[in-house]
Amino acid sequence: MTITDEPGVPFHRLARNQAHRWWRPVLGTLVVLGSSVVAMVAVYAGADVIGSIARRPLNADGTSDWGGTAGFGLGLLGTAMLIPCVLFAAWWVQRRRPGTVSSVQGRLRLRWLGVCALVAVPTIVLLLAGMSLLYALTGDDGAEESGAWVGAGPFTAALLMLLVLVPLQSAGEEYLCRGWLLQATGAYVRSPWLPLAVQAVAFTAIHGDGTPWGYADLILYSVAIGWLTVRTGGLEAAIALHVVNNLASMAGAAAFGELNSSGSAADAGWQFLAADALLLPVYVATITWLSRRRRLVTLAPAPDAPELSGPALQPA
Repeated sequence: MTITDEPGVPFHRLARNQAHRWWRPVLGTLVVLGSSVVAMVAVYAGADVIGSIARRPLNADGTSDWGGTAGFGLGLLGTAMLIPCVLFAAWWVQRRRPGTVSSVQGRLRLRWLGVCALVAVPTIVLLLAGMSLLYALTGDDGAEESGAWVGAGPFTAALLMLLVLVPLQSAGEEYLCRGWLLQATGAYVRSPWLPLAVQAVAFTAIHGDGTPWGYADLILYSVAIGWLTVRTGGLEAAIALHVVNNLASMAGAAAFGELNSSGSAADAGWQFLAADALLLPVYVATITWLSRRRRLVTLAPAPDAPELSGPALQPA
């Protein structure tokens, strides 16, 4: 990551504004965690009330049973609630524009997000193809035996749910890790490397138990996409890759009725790590090249954070 004396504030330092005090990132993190728990409880409580009115069958714990697909959707919606929680903490605790969690331009740059998505699609296609090839060459199917095709009707319903909620769920994780945690840690240090490490560990931890290969892949992914977030000045590249990856994997699971399986990215084998190690650098290099070609704004104006001084990241 190149350092230069060109004026401007890099993405990971946007929380260090005039209102910054040492305690604000700590308090803000507690607010994010606390409000997200409240929001998730509210989602499930609301679903339970609606289920009672609709006379849905009950689970063993007395809550409304929405079935596999709808129940999985509630989990996605709960994770999506991280977005308003992060934006609220940035505004209320850190006294800054919520949009600065999205990018150095104070908003999610939708056109740039679309460009990143166009790059993410072939990246994920090649990733899945490469992983499948490695599994085939090693005589390992990479998973337990798949279930039967669920049928066009149930699959279409599940796919529509995923198309609506997966972008929000994926963005929620990005706003928490590559957004809030990256900037909260960056409020204390100029170098991006400690913030990158903190968000990578957090992202790996939220995926639960797994294999050493799965943990290594999550760390690799987090550092690479975190670096790209700082380099391009926003969350767009991270959100795009995350959304496309989750849509592809979850759509495949939905086709065989396996959306509610307990597996996660942390359970990946070495084949997935090997494919990721080959394709992630390609995605990062392509997005970096495109950001330069499009002259993407990658630094916020220095007056927006007058307490900052010293070197900043070179703009793309």
